[in-house]
Amino acid sequence: MSDATADFEAATEPLTRRVHLGLRAGSLDPRDVVALACELFDWSLRTDAVVEVVERNPAEVPRAEMAVLARRILDDIGFDPGFDLAPERLATLRAALRIVARDLTTRGIRGEPEIEVLEDCHPVGAGVRLADGERLDWGGPVQPSQCDDPTTALTGLAVLIQESLLERTWQVWPVCARHRLGVHGSEREGSAVWWCAGDGGHALARVGELSRTADRRGRHPL
Repeated sequence: MSDATADFEAATEPLTRRVHLGLRAGSLDPRDVVALACELFDWSLRTDAVVEVVERNPAEVPRAEMAVLARRILDDIGFDPGFDLAPERLATLRAALRIVARDLTTRGIRGEPEIEVLEDCHPVGAGVRLADGERLDWGGPVQPSQCDDPTTALTGLAVLIQESLLERTWQVWPVCARHRLGVHGSEREGSAVWWCAGDGGHALARVGELSRTADRRGRHPL
C-alpha cells in the first residue's frame, strides 16, 4: 500500500464507517455526510453526489435525500463494510459452512470446521479451519461481498474448500462416478451444486447432499 493510499484511508475510513453505521441504524448524522464529502472533495474525488453535498446547505436537505446522497457516495468510492460492520455476512457464511461440511465426510474429513476471518489479508476475507487445525484458504479467501446472498456464499465456500483440499492432497474431489470427472462448485438456477461437465453438463448433487447421491447409487461418489 502506497503512502498516499494509506493517508487517504486514514482520512476517510472513520467517516465512511460512521456514515455506513448511521445508515444501518437509521440515525444518519448529516454532519458526517458533509465531512466525508468535503474530505473526498479535497482528495479530488468529486463525483456528482460529493459535489452536491459540498455545495448545498445541509440544513435544507431533507433527511431522506441526505441518506440517498450518502449511499451514492459510499457506492462511488467502492465502500465495503466487510464482516465487522455487516455481521450478518459472517452469520450467512457460517450457515453455509454447516451445509458444505456435510459433504466433507465423503472425503473422510471429520470434526466441525470453523470459519476463520483472515485479518492478515487485504482486503480482509474468510477461510476455513478444519478440526485438525489445517487452514483452507487456497486461491484466496471468501470475500465479505460474496456473503450478501446465501447461495453465492455457499458456492464460494465450496470452491474454496475444494481447491484447498486439491492443493493439500493432490486428489480430485468430488468426482462424478458416471463420467469419472472431477466436479466443481457452481451456482445453477439459484442453487449451489457440484457440477460435472460430462455429457454437456449436469448437477451431481446440491452442495451439502453428496452423501445422498452416494446412497442413491449404492456407492461412494468417489
